[in-house]
Amino acid sequence: MKITHIEAIPVNVPLKQGLTTKTAHGEHIDSPYVMVRVHTDEEIVGLGEATVAPRWSGETSRGCVVVLEDLIGPALAGEDPCDIQRHRQTMARTIKLNPFAKSAVEMALWDIKGKVAGLPVYQLLGGKVRDEMPIRMVVGAFSMEKARQLGERFLDWGCRCLKVKVGLDPEEDVERVRTIRELAGPEVRISVDANCGWTVYEARRALAKMEQYDILFAEQPLQIGLNEEMAALRMKYNIPIMADESVFTLSDAWDVARSGAADIISIYPGKNGGILDALEIIHVAQAANIACSMGSNLELGIATAAMLHLGAAAPNVQSENFPGDFIGPLYHEADMITKPLSLGPVAARVPEGPGLGVELDMDQVEKYRDRS
Repeated sequence: MKITHIEAIPVNVPLKQGLTTKTAHGEHIDSPYVMVRVHTDEEIVGLGEATVAPRWSGETSRGCVVVLEDLIGPALAGEDPCDIQRHRQTMARTIKLNPFAKSAVEMALWDIKGKVAGLPVYQLLGGKVRDEMPIRMVVGAFSMEKARQLGERFLDWGCRCLKVKVGLDPEEDVERVRTIRELAGPEVRISVDANCGWTVYEARRALAKMEQYDILFAEQPLQIGLNEEMAALRMKYNIPIMADESVFTLSDAWDVARSGAADIISIYPGKNGGILDALEIIHVAQAANIACSMGSNLELGIATAAMLHLGAAAPNVQSENFPGDFIGPLYHEADMITKPLSLGPVAARVPEGPGLGVELDMDQVEKYRDRS
């Protein structure tokens, strides 16, 4: 079997009314992503998804299409799609960075490999170690009233873990966390995510006041590069620290582990450049006795499926202890797949079909295709 070409389809899918989210990076209202199809000469097509976001990795939808169709596509044309390790090296030589674009191609190659073998991707990764993966829903950094409304909505769904976005104003951040804790009661787990928004001083103030609210962990309290300062926060407060934006690459993971900057590392295939890239980070973290948790860029159905396969197969993605962000399709008007994934309200389950176990819904693609 040979790869013939890579097809990149830009789409723009809005978030559901009332479910937009707000972080220290800005407000997420719609998702200009790219659906990917890797075509072969045996008419087996692999599916991928690039959840590009310029505030995250510097990638845009238009740039992603060019990278995939003009650079990576020609570089992989004529190659056996099942040689995934070799194609990782080819993509790395073809263009630097662009992790979400590379991840979309890699997940499509896994999809092809699974379809050829007649096995789900999690079996190709060694098999499942868990059947269900607990999830957490996100309460954006909105006003107290809106945050309360979102919290009530998720709790009414039956959610048992909430992530509260912080990192804007420390006093309002603490008040938002207090509001959600009082609403949720003591049995619901709550984490906070500052998305690099606090200064060191602000993080100290906020975390000191949040200790009383039984916080599961604080995600990325400081800017990228402040590993020693993150390590100091770990030592000072009884709130575990998660590194997210600090760990895009394997070397990032090594730096965080060596400096003692985190108790947990957030991983996911898009940010890390692919399933295998994320798996390497998971292994480094495991060697350093650091747990991993599945993060998110609010993916649609295909990329969420890839996350579920990885989360089901990797022992150190400890969703039982640190619920994951297998949630993107729940926030969007459409998921781009023909059959919805099993997501929550308490836990998610991996799809069981060959490859990624999902099929692209071309009616949705045409409806949300970005023709700008």
